[in-house]
Amino acid sequence: MRALVGVAVVVLTMSASAPARAEPVIPVGATAAGLDIGGLTLSEAADRLAGAFSFPLSQPIEVRVAGHRRMLEPAAIGLSFDPRRTARRANIAARAAPAEADGDHDVDVPLYVSYDGSALAAFTEAVDRVSDVVPRNARLRLGVRRMVLHRARMGWSIDESALAAALDPLLADPYAARVLRATRERVPPAVNANDLRHRFRTIVTVDRRHFRLRYFRNLKRRESYRVAVGMPGHPTPAGRYTILNKAKHPKWRAPDKRWAGAYANEVVRGGAAANPLKARWLGIVGGVGIHGTADQASIGSRASHGCIRMRVADVVDLYRRVPVGSTVLIR
Repeated sequence: MRALVGVAVVVLTMSASAPARAEPVIPVGATAAGLDIGGLTLSEAADRLAGAFSFPLSQPIEVRVAGHRRMLEPAAIGLSFDPRRTARRANIAARAAPAEADGDHDVDVPLYVSYDGSALAAFTEAVDRVSDVVPRNARLRLGVRRMVLHRARMGWSIDESALAAALDPLLADPYAARVLRATRERVPPAVNANDLRHRFRTIVTVDRRHFRLRYFRNLKRRESYRVAVGMPGHPTPAGRYTILNKAKHPKWRAPDKRWAGAYANEVVRGGAAANPLKARWLGIVGGVGIHGTADQASIGSRASHGCIRMRVADVVDLYRRVPVGSTVLIR
């Protein structure tokens, strides 16, 4: 029993006499964000850093853009300033740096600051949302009498990634002004007025009620012609179409209908007296088209079996102006 007690006493005596491990001292000349912490232990340096920088780093940053202001609260993005790690960073950097002539290890390290990047991205998205202007495409309203062009509007938006990159150094800089002016970039519309002018370079409109065909070039009315349209029971179809095909002195493929008479289901050569399609043909839809007529008296009435009739001189004039693919509006 005595031997065992003696051993215990020896162990306790040896443990009590072991020297405590000394805390590292940061080499003289080391600074963090310009604050001198050289010659201090890590704990002393951490206390000095916390006292100097905790408050300024906790202050919000005001972001200004296009008359709007948004406050970025550091706590909202989980910003954390770690004085202890900053002190350790300075100690490691100073020990790695060669000594100057006076023996100091002159180094300056940034503060150890971290934050939630996704939260910062959400903030920059919110800034963009309140300040952006969505671009507006040019729009064209087609009418039988005139074309109404609504011009495009330029949009404006911030570069969210660039804003986050500009905020990043401010969040760790205790001396920086807590105001940031963000700039917006121009966002062009997908469709502008020139695009529509090109797309609708040539337009033909047919006003069935007033027996009028109008020709538009570059959205401006250039010519107007009197026409005949479909009779009751065979109306000219309303809608928006395109010119599908064109022909000079077209053949007439007579439909298998009673009104076609003796020519039903036959093909009458172009230019023949029995061919009602005089001079020119501009096909639109389902056998309906624009053509000349020998029945001058029918112009200005509902007289056809769905086609748009024109005087021969007028249809020849229109034919040279209107290419295949042109827009046709019938109302």
